[in-house]
Amino acid sequence: MTTSRITTPISLGEKMLRENRRFYDALWSESRLVPPQRFNTWPLVSSLLSPQQMRLEVAPGLRPRLPIEGTLFLDISAAALSSLRAGGARVVQGQIGAIPLPAGSVDFLCAFDVIEHVDDDDGAISELARVAKPGAAMLTSVPLHPDRWTAFDDFVGHRRRYEPARILSKLDAHGFDIERSAVYGMQAKSSRLLDAGMWYLTHQRERAMWWYNHVIMPLGLWRQSKLEFMPGMVNSPGVDEVLLVCRKR
Repeated sequence: MTTSRITTPISLGEKMLRENRRFYDALWSESRLVPPQRFNTWPLVSSLLSPQQMRLEVAPGLRPRLPIEGTLFLDISAAALSSLRAGGARVVQGQIGAIPLPAGSVDFLCAFDVIEHVDDDDGAISELARVAKPGAAMLTSVPLHPDRWTAFDDFVGHRRRYEPARILSKLDAHGFDIERSAVYGMQAKSSRLLDAGMWYLTHQRERAMWWYNHVIMPLGLWRQSKLEFMPGMVNSPGVDEVLLVCRKR
């Protein structure tokens, strides 16, 4: 008598989650925590902080934009959460599509470079809207223009780039108004530099991570420019990534 082994197919969403977790666990386990005060988003964040806020940042990795102490951080990476916890944060492991918080409980949300990574982006935005109080501020960033897709998007697990009107429509449908926006992002503009970085991360990871932690990241922080905000959506032709300041209706 023979028996056959029954296997359950892995869904696209599960495969994506595994790929993202594998990539970011490896990245964050070898990276250093960069405090939020080091980023050019800090003046904006500081202007939106107030006492007694319930703050949530989704998928910060080791690059949080909200204050570490007193903020709840949700991430799929155990390595990232361990470092954040050691810095005084509240942490929970999970995904943006199932935030373990009551409806209308959050005053200030951040989701930088997250929505483009998930298959069900409407579900992700819906969850952010669900936990946000009326009047809550939300900061989010997304890559723009599908025709600007590169190998880097594949490498970091992007599922899409957005046409500006498309991301505005999605946010509006879930009750978020765009107050202002700015050109954003720390991705290198040189395609050769990106290709070299991806090759080293794939083939000589230890050496690549040394350069990332000791040279590339400090240089990127030093070269940050002041964010220039304008009402609504920035004039976006040629813009690779945008930071959106949203308000929950």
